[in-house]
Amino acid sequence: MTVEAAMRETSLEAAIGRKESRMETILPERVAALVETLELPDMPVAGQPLPAGFHWLFFNPFVRRSSLGVDGHPKTGGFLPDTGLPRRMWAGGRISYHAPLVVGAVAEKESEILNVAEKNGRAGRLVFVTVRHRISSGGTLCIEEEQDIVYRAPPAADAPKPVPAAAPEGAAWTKEVKPDPVLLFRYSALTYNGHRIHYDRPYATEEEGYPGLVVHGPLIATLLQDFAQRCRPEGRLTRFEFRGMAPLFVDDEFALEAVEGETPDRLSLWAKGPQGELAMKAEAVFGA
Repeated sequence: MTVEAAMRETSLEAAIGRKESRMETILPERVAALVETLELPDMPVAGQPLPAGFHWLFFNPFVRRSSLGVDGHPKTGGFLPDTGLPRRMWAGGRISYHAPLVVGAVAEKESEILNVAEKNGRAGRLVFVTVRHRISSGGTLCIEEEQDIVYRAPPAADAPKPVPAAAPEGAAWTKEVKPDPVLLFRYSALTYNGHRIHYDRPYATEEEGYPGLVVHGPLIATLLQDFAQRCRPEGRLTRFEFRGMAPLFVDDEFALEAVEGETPDRLSLWAKGPQGELAMKAEAVFGA
């Protein structure tokens, strides 16, 4: 191991255990804006529970433009470690809904870096960062979440495109979604997500090599959680696990699909791309 690599490894290990905390009011108008953006039938008002996945609207840093990286994300090296890798992706996560987070309430989000792991694969050097978030209101833990963030180098220009796996067959429930540029723009704005792959087509295609604007992973995960709840209207979503498998792109219709899970309290879900590819897989667990 070179001296530079040893120093980098030491720096990454030092990030484990790092914490930060943010306070925010769960504003009804922002909740309403996402409901309208997603064209959902139910409009929660102050005093009612926040829908699953809507907590991603809040606690997001809004920094000066000079503090942004070339990709539009806040630069690393603060709470998140500086990995030296320019590309980042939220690969998946695990969410537990312990108690309702009420619209209009003041809430606190405490975040901690649980692990940082460096690996070398076919795509080159990768760094995996696992972050745990706990969202509480009025002294009650409402939401606990672990996020998996992957950092990587840009792929070589002549690198073959990965072939995505096929989505499962035999769905019991299906819903079609057509992601247009306005949907992606509004979701970026509402979540303070400056990542240019979602709204800057020249950057997405020329700099990052995508065929078009990329649909946000959290947006797909939010749609899957709403879909799961509508498949099981009598239950309460208590846990949701998801993993991104392949990107989806603007104007390409995709499907949300689900089947019964291995036990009566579970659903297996996925997002299926326009060519039948598996874009995201998920599992939902319900309580009474």
